[in-house]
Amino acid sequence: MNDQLQPLKKHSRTAKSGRTGTQDDIVYAHIFEAILEQRLAPGTKLSEEALGEIFGVSRTIIRRALSRLAHEGVVLLRPNRGAVVASPSVDEARQVFFARRLVEKAITELAVEHATAEQLSELRQMVSDERDSFSKGDRGAGIRLSGEFHLKLAEAAKNAPLISFQRSLVSQTSLIIAQYESGNRSHCSYDEHTQLIDAIEARDATLAVNLMMHHMDHIDSKLNLDEDSASDDLHAVFSHLMLPKKKAGRSTAV
Repeated sequence: MNDQLQPLKKHSRTAKSGRTGTQDDIVYAHIFEAILEQRLAPGTKLSEEALGEIFGVSRTIIRRALSRLAHEGVVLLRPNRGAVVASPSVDEARQVFFARRLVEKAITELAVEHATAEQLSELRQMVSDERDSFSKGDRGAGIRLSGEFHLKLAEAAKNAPLISFQRSLVSQTSLIIAQYESGNRSHCSYDEHTQLIDAIEARDATLAVNLMMHHMDHIDSKLNLDEDSASDDLHAVFSHLMLPKKKAGRSTAV
């Protein structure tokens, strides 16, 4: 099974994302990205057999990746019933957003103190890429880049525990938005992100924190219980990783 992962590593999307590491690292990265892009619906059953077929790896590899995602709170491992994408309740969603606010405040304060010129430049590039994605109609990529902006900001804060906690919170937030966001789904996060970078660059901690809290208020204000999005079809979600089936009928993982 090991050599079957090679096409996955060579796939253009994988190469663009710079994905390297073990087989479970790569599977984990693809599922994590699908969650950030809100292409996986909350409650989706994550069949080990289907994922093994999609990625061309053994169930052991799939289990390792799912275990890591479960540790981050975005996958639920159910004894004897398999794994599913987490489906946060309203109360759980409120708890996640409460924790996210506390972490974002701490990260912003530390970023004001520690962010380098190079990191600020990288953040500005992410905002530019996010804006381009939304303008081109690639909402999934825009949402992912918006989440990755907050992960990059956590790196600028130079606090390892906060980086780890933030990774879990950002992915859980994406699930909550996929499950509960309402309205026309308009996004102006890139404008708010730009204002935040400006405040951090000016080393104005008070303004930066206020802007971050306003940003969180904006996200929170668009949530309700009415709308579902994303998909529960694993093959559809990861269709960009799969090559056409061979004539003999065998699937080919990429």
